[in-house]
Amino acid sequence: MKEFKKTDRTTITRLPKRGSYDQETIHAILDEALYCTLAWVHEGKPFQIPTGFVRIGDKVYVHGSVGSFYMRQLVAGQLPVCLAATMMDGIVLARSAFHHSVNYRSVVLFANAEQVTDKQELYDALEAFTEKMCPGRWADVRKPTDNEWKATMVISLKIDEVSAKIRTGPPKDDEEDYDLDIWAGVQPLKELRGVVIPDPALKPGVAIPDYLKQ
Repeated sequence: MKEFKKTDRTTITRLPKRGSYDQETIHAILDEALYCTLAWVHEGKPFQIPTGFVRIGDKVYVHGSVGSFYMRQLVAGQLPVCLAATMMDGIVLARSAFHHSVNYRSVVLFANAEQVTDKQELYDALEAFTEKMCPGRWADVRKPTDNEWKATMVISLKIDEVSAKIRTGPPKDDEEDYDLDIWAGVQPLKELRGVVIPDPALKPGVAIPDYLKQ
């Protein structure tokens, strides 16, 4: 079992027993989460943006337009970035308002942004991103043209300075509150894929692909 090295920025100090530096655990959270937030400092002020992402090996990839101001800014200076991804697994309902909480799995990653220029790496990143959003989709769609590739920017973040924090289980109440006549427990949360809605401009006779059927 490989663990990432703890640093001043990744060491969990608040409830450290919830912290994890295990590579397999961290990779699993990154692979399941569909979006993240990227945060950095812009002209001395904090800035943050939500975006989709995908992990391949020891890197996280984010893509966007070559005209994207924030992506151009990040790669121009190879700026340090903080990436955070979270999965919400349940609302923890305690007997007291104070002890309400949530069950979650989260990852925080620190890295410098680098622009991906290798053609094969670009292709692999876009394919992996498409497959993460919708497994089976890449083989079914028209692939990007040369002009579309030129209009796309991909940045990578090395997974090295990173940690996870996880909460599971029932509420933790004060001992004297366990005798109260108040229901307590966990209300699970789950991200579900719903029934697809056809494009109004869909060509007649085009069937729903098997990978999109419930």
